[in-house]
Amino acid sequence: MRIFEINRSQVSEHPALTPLAVPGACAANGYLWISLTREEFRASLAEVQQIIQALCQTQLVDLHVADLLNDQLPSHYDYTSQYDVLVFRRLATSQGQAALGNGKGSGNEAPPIPASSVATAKPRGGPPVLRRVDTRPVGFAVFDRVLLSVHPEDGAVRDAFAARLLAAGSSDDRGAPALDVRATSTRVPTGPSDLMLRVINQIVDGYLDLRRELTKQLDHWQTELIDPRSRFTNWGALMEARQSLHHLDEICEDQRAAMQDWIDSLETLPQPKGEAERRERELIMIRSRDVLEHIERVVHHVHRLEQNAETAVQMHFSVQGHRANDIMRVLTVLTAIFLPLNLIAGIFGMNFEFIPLVHKADGFWIAMTAMLVIAVLLVLIFWRKRYLARTR
Repeated sequence: MRIFEINRSQVSEHPALTPLAVPGACAANGYLWISLTREEFRASLAEVQQIIQALCQTQLVDLHVADLLNDQLPSHYDYTSQYDVLVFRRLATSQGQAALGNGKGSGNEAPPIPASSVATAKPRGGPPVLRRVDTRPVGFAVFDRVLLSVHPEDGAVRDAFAARLLAAGSSDDRGAPALDVRATSTRVPTGPSDLMLRVINQIVDGYLDLRRELTKQLDHWQTELIDPRSRFTNWGALMEARQSLHHLDEICEDQRAAMQDWIDSLETLPQPKGEAERRERELIMIRSRDVLEHIERVVHHVHRLEQNAETAVQMHFSVQGHRANDIMRVLTVLTAIFLPLNLIAGIFGMNFEFIPLVHKADGFWIAMTAMLVIAVLLVLIFWRKRYLARTR
């Protein structure tokens, strides 16, 4: 469990929930980020409800509590008149990386997930990259002054993003921000919605990293499938890859639908009257559309990978078919060459008393010369017509 109080550019971490349940414990202009694992949320539900009641004059409804505790829930969006609930599935495997980059854009490297984080994950076969296509939901409840996030047991995204958040809110001895404030990713989030979108953006970046690794694996298989000299036997892993891509496609489609619903709900809200509130709303919309664009990039690339996998399989069988045709063509030509030779041999093998050349001393050499000349002429004719040429 980790609790952060964000007040403008200042970020402080609180050790426990109980003191924050007192009215006035949080600064008037600040907000809280309460991040818990599912077990911690189940055990501390009463305290969390008290804090939300003190700061936001409302509580989570029972159905949303059940959604946040559900480990199998797909990505989706829901709302009430006082808060929003967004569930987003992130990558979770012991072999892969947490879905959190360094904040410099999509496709950043991410810290490794501890092996204990996926003790309950179903093992997958095939190459290690395929075992990364396993997800766990992260739930967000967005209030005016509270962001409640419920994470899987490893809490990798929470801990990595918390380190960045504390670094962004810290200052050096001269009072200047510890990070470059010109970089959007290093600024302290302006509100719970902004904070949630940044965490989601890093989750999506993890899918972009996985996308590149899947591309390398499928390119390797495609090279083996197209090479006519290779004997590709790893069909089980290839089928597992196609199933993983289909699973990843479903995950990203759910994420896109959830984010689109979130954007639609923002567009239906009344326009703020103040200039600062209007600018903050615009920044939230821009960040939301940026997250949606990242998701659409992943979806587009997954579709392309699925098509590449299917095309590679079809090309493999096409190459094998061409190879079989080459073999059959050569065998047919050889058969055509030996047909007249077999005819001559059959004629001179007949049991007749009077056969031309049979009783001559040089009859054998005449027959052999004729057979050799016929064979050479047929080979030259078939070679000129490219019946013996091998297709590349």
